[in-house]
Amino acid sequence: MTITRRSFLAGAACLGVMKTPLLASALQDTHSQPSTAQRLTDGWEFYRGPLDPKFQVWHSEELVTWQKVALPHCFNAYDGCDPDTPAYRGQGWYRRKLAIDNPYPQGRTLLHVEGAGQSSAVYIGTERAGEHVGGYDEFMVDITDACGRQKDSKAVPIAILCDNGRDLDRMPSDLSDFTLYGGLYRNVSLVYVPALSLEAVHTAVAFEPGKAAQVTVTARLYAPQPVSGTFDIKLAIVDPAGKTVHQQSLQRTSWNGEVELASFELPSPQVWAPETPNLYRCDVTLQSPSGTASASHRFGVRHTRFEEHGPFYLNGERLLLRGTQRHEDHAGYAAATPESVLRKEFELIKGMGANFIRLAHYQQSRLVLELCDELGILVWEEVPWCRSGITSPLFRQRGLDLMRIMIDQHRNHPSVLLWGLGNEDDWPSEPGGEDHAQIRAYMTELRDLAHKQDPSRLTSFRRCDFAKDIPDVYSPSIWAGWYSGSYVEYREALEKARTATPFFFHAEWGADSHAGRHAEDPDPMLAHILTGRGTAEKGFDYKLTGGAPRMSRDGEWSETYACDLFDWYLQTQESLPWLTGTAQWVFKDFTTPLRVDNPVPRVNQKGVTTRDLTPKEGYYVFQSYWTKEPMVRIYGHNWPVRWGKAGQQRMVRIYSNCAEVELWLNGKSVGVKKRTAGDFPCSGLSWDLSFREGENELRAVGKSGSSQASDSVRFQYQTATWSKPAKLTLRTVQSAPDHVTIEARMLDATGVPCLDSRTVVRFSLAGNGALIDNLGTPNGSRVVQLYNGRAEISLRRTGPVVASVHAEGIESAFLTLENTH
Repeated sequence: MTITRRSFLAGAACLGVMKTPLLASALQDTHSQPSTAQRLTDGWEFYRGPLDPKFQVWHSEELVTWQKVALPHCFNAYDGCDPDTPAYRGQGWYRRKLAIDNPYPQGRTLLHVEGAGQSSAVYIGTERAGEHVGGYDEFMVDITDACGRQKDSKAVPIAILCDNGRDLDRMPSDLSDFTLYGGLYRNVSLVYVPALSLEAVHTAVAFEPGKAAQVTVTARLYAPQPVSGTFDIKLAIVDPAGKTVHQQSLQRTSWNGEVELASFELPSPQVWAPETPNLYRCDVTLQSPSGTASASHRFGVRHTRFEEHGPFYLNGERLLLRGTQRHEDHAGYAAATPESVLRKEFELIKGMGANFIRLAHYQQSRLVLELCDELGILVWEEVPWCRSGITSPLFRQRGLDLMRIMIDQHRNHPSVLLWGLGNEDDWPSEPGGEDHAQIRAYMTELRDLAHKQDPSRLTSFRRCDFAKDIPDVYSPSIWAGWYSGSYVEYREALEKARTATPFFFHAEWGADSHAGRHAEDPDPMLAHILTGRGTAEKGFDYKLTGGAPRMSRDGEWSETYACDLFDWYLQTQESLPWLTGTAQWVFKDFTTPLRVDNPVPRVNQKGVTTRDLTPKEGYYVFQSYWTKEPMVRIYGHNWPVRWGKAGQQRMVRIYSNCAEVELWLNGKSVGVKKRTAGDFPCSGLSWDLSFREGENELRAVGKSGSSQASDSVRFQYQTATWSKPAKLTLRTVQSAPDHVTIEARMLDATGVPCLDSRTVVRFSLAGNGALIDNLGTPNGSRVVQLYNGRAEISLRRTGPVVASVHAEGIESAFLTLENTH
């Protein structure tokens, strides 16, 4: 029996099912009864490859070697962006033994999986107890009966098969521009519930600003065996300050489906908004002869409205949606991102000033939604119908199930604003992609399902112009200055899109940038960009070959150009009173199998942070527009050497939200400038200065009334000119007994650093150590393009090692690191 659930451990119970006919499940609130749930983190073993579950999973030691692992675990954590070999697609097995001790008479024992890629099967011993298709929603398997058939309840063998192999009948498409990871990459828990328990509890809130809020609580039961007699239900609503504001006791008999438990008013509700993310809590307890079951979830009170061809309103006031987007991906962990790292990521998103996020392109973890609730970040969450038509009736049904489950599991979250129906289903050469009529019909079916299941929210879609009339909110493709056209065409593109659809939102815009690469002069490709021919990404514009000239293919991919593009877009967005909002693509670099030739192979580098959450310079451009806390950022903290002629003026960019900024060069003030909206670049906070040869220091102080912020940078200024690249060098830049960071530099024949070199280099190592590579970052890939003529990588060592760096047509360089122990 396979079951999915909305919330567990920290939220409400809400279980939907991935298979038809619908099955049911249950939830126990672990805050009230912690003994009924156990998170299964340790004690697992993993094997990557196929095994026969009838015998080999538990009798395979002579055949294979099992690896001890802790959950969450992604079996593409290392190879997701390997520069030489595509990420593994296939089977991965997890196994361990469980002690089963259900405290409830005739209670049910459940295995709760919060997410596993991409298809799964659960075995108790050699018995297949349940299966699941879908890499991103939660599911539950009732293992009660299967465990009862095992001889030893104290050592029940459990195995879980995860398979991310190719499957045309499963969403998302295998040609999606992100890695379809495999593994148990979210939490897994063992859960005990009574014979009668709660499957789902939902709150629906009807609210208009200035009036009372009407709250309706509904619930579903989970009882695999028939239940007779009456039972008691207690319901309590707790306000954001912890005060109980509504209580109710009910006596009921068993029911089928979802029924109303209570409906009541909150006379003067505390509203949920980005600045004031007030959260209420709904507690429901069911007491029956079989035991006590409880469920708890948080909800919010807010009112939303999109004005036709106009802005977005939250709680009666216009709110410009300032957004970004994310994939579940992180350096060294892939989809199995630790909770501490995930919290840091969302703190950085909030710190950037974002009040909106699109979760691309699939349902994301419960913690993501909880953090958005807590931090005040509105959400567009979508089903993974990405880049394909409808390949079969099975594909169609699976997508409908995914929509139903996503809404069932996440509709209590006040942060959710839009249910996304899919993404880019006008993609060329995808299975079924030419059948526009079938795509339109299916999109309509998904929309109608979402409206029926959750009438309080609108639906959305990005990039499928032949079906743009179907979703409630639509985003066309606008990539002015990257995949086509120039960024100065952005306002015109927005105005055109506004009139083309009643409710417009701009999802996906930005530019790739290779962290650490900077430009002294404007990108030379700008002179060759054609304008007036549209600003959309078409066909295979993402590729680095073919098609018209475009910055994505022909530009330098510098942080400098990305900052200018961000700056132009943001000043445009802030000046349009009718704009609903936008979502920049993407917050953090992530892996993709489609971009092997990028500066960091197999990594989409449009993030404002690298894959390990190191902010790029563009992060601070957003802060200068979106945040209130005073901030000043001198561009170029990771730009160690600038260059030019002696006495030549070079631009200093400062991004700040302060009213005025004073700048010092080498201890001497070079003047005060006022921040002026619309003055490009940097809202007028740019200086043209002459640097001295050698070391220079810049210091800036920004002031707004009595508040101020400051920043400083040091760098070298090189006046020596270079000729063509001729040789590589290696040196140590950071050293510890077991950890070393080395830097490769490209020089010309006379030894002058080639500061504009973008040569691809390959690091390697011999001896007692290993490169720390496949991180998907510019300083964590063994194959990488140089950034301003240099590149770094770190290594671990247990003894002497020899590091080397190689480039096509250039003599290799070597560095011997002796044992320091």
